[in-house]
Amino acid sequence: MKPTWTWLSKPLRSDRRRFLRLAAVTSAGLATAGLATGGCALPPILRSQSPEDGEDPVATSVKLISDYALAVGGYPLHIESIGLVTGLPGTGSDVPTSPQRAALLDEMEKRGVAYPNQVLASKETELVLVHAYLRPGIQKGDHFDIELRVATRSECTSLRGGWLMETRLRQFAEVKNQILEGKVLALAEGAVLVDPSAEGERDRLKLTRGRVLGGGVSAESRKLGLAIQPKHQHVMTSAQIGNAINQRFHSFDAGVKRGVAEPETDKYVELAVHPRYKDNVERYMRVIRALPLRENASQRLARLALLERQLLDPITAATAAIRLEAIGSEGVKPLLKGASADDLEVRFYSAEALAYLDESGAVPALAEAARHRAFRAYALTALSAMDDYTAYEALRDLLDSPSAETRYGAFRALWAMNPHDGLVQGENMSDQFSYHLLQTKGPPMVHVTRSFRAEIVLFGPDQRLATPLMLDAGKNIQIFSRGGD
Repeated sequence: MKPTWTWLSKPLRSDRRRFLRLAAVTSAGLATAGLATGGCALPPILRSQSPEDGEDPVATSVKLISDYALAVGGYPLHIESIGLVTGLPGTGSDVPTSPQRAALLDEMEKRGVAYPNQVLASKETELVLVHAYLRPGIQKGDHFDIELRVATRSECTSLRGGWLMETRLRQFAEVKNQILEGKVLALAEGAVLVDPSAEGERDRLKLTRGRVLGGGVSAESRKLGLAIQPKHQHVMTSAQIGNAINQRFHSFDAGVKRGVAEPETDKYVELAVHPRYKDNVERYMRVIRALPLRENASQRLARLALLERQLLDPITAATAAIRLEAIGSEGVKPLLKGASADDLEVRFYSAEALAYLDESGAVPALAEAARHRAFRAYALTALSAMDDYTAYEALRDLLDSPSAETRYGAFRALWAMNPHDGLVQGENMSDQFSYHLLQTKGPPMVHVTRSFRAEIVLFGPDQRLATPLMLDAGKNIQIFSRGGD
């Protein structure tokens, strides 16, 4: 079970104090990157790519949305609140009178807590400052990390072992010396993870800061948009941009087909995130801006021929692949040609575009690229976006790779593809963390996350810890082994 606000609405009793002592995740270890923000980085994708002299003027005359509008909304949104951590093993404190304390008391009264001051006076609770960032394009129900710390004058010595009670997160703004609060944008709750290496008074700063991995849940979807350049601002231009986007991208809402673009004014077009790009919003916006505003059949044929030539040149391959992806099904043929080219970079860019068109011809080149550090994170993200069994099979094969980054990246890609798949679903350990045991053939590995999800993943069965070793198993228990089993 986990603490709830209604449970705090009764007077404190010793048995309830024991119930509040829910242990947070304290294991931490190798932290490799998530799918699209990994420790591996591509070289600059956009390079100088001027058209060659003598190119077909019919092809180069086509105007793209990027010639008329700029992408907006691609920034993280800061949200914050005052929260309450419970279940502390006597390390909490009674925070002095302050605006933060008053705000928390008000919140506790709204939630029906009968004796809020008595709760805050307990050594098992602590007022904390909670904040997080909503990433661009986040969807309603998506999870994200929460960060928290104690107040400036707090006497708390550690947040280890605590549980953040459900907290409502908002934006705040200062207007004419007044703090105004916005609507609730997310909820946060969960076990607090404190740096496991922190101990004693010298590490008090680390001990009084923590994270709740994946503890935030977005209450609404963040939409993106296009800001039309001043010289092009007109209601007709806005409508044409919306029409061009909706001809290429749509989604289904309760079974009803809807375009992703909604022209709001002559200056702005609002965009919903297409589901296939939910884990790569930056690419989605690049593809949107690579759409032609208007294009007839002869222009399309000429442009396809031009883009095919540019795709086979490593210098221009990245941009050509994006523009062919924007074209859609007609761009598949030249992209397939690029996916079998001699140059690795050309193969990767072509296959990446094919993946977002859900073409199985992307899989061999992406599986190859995933083994190269420069392309790994992007290749795995592209494979996870596909609804294709061959992509699933390729990711399963990558679980046996000797590379630790590749193996964990493949696991994350499979989880992003379908978190309920029996291969990666794992077991929920009392809402503290997820435990996954994978039957892989590669070298044995244990992976513990420190961001996004509280999870422990074991690669390979029948793993044993090398001795001698010492493990902490709670506040008062240590396990020693000097050898043997």
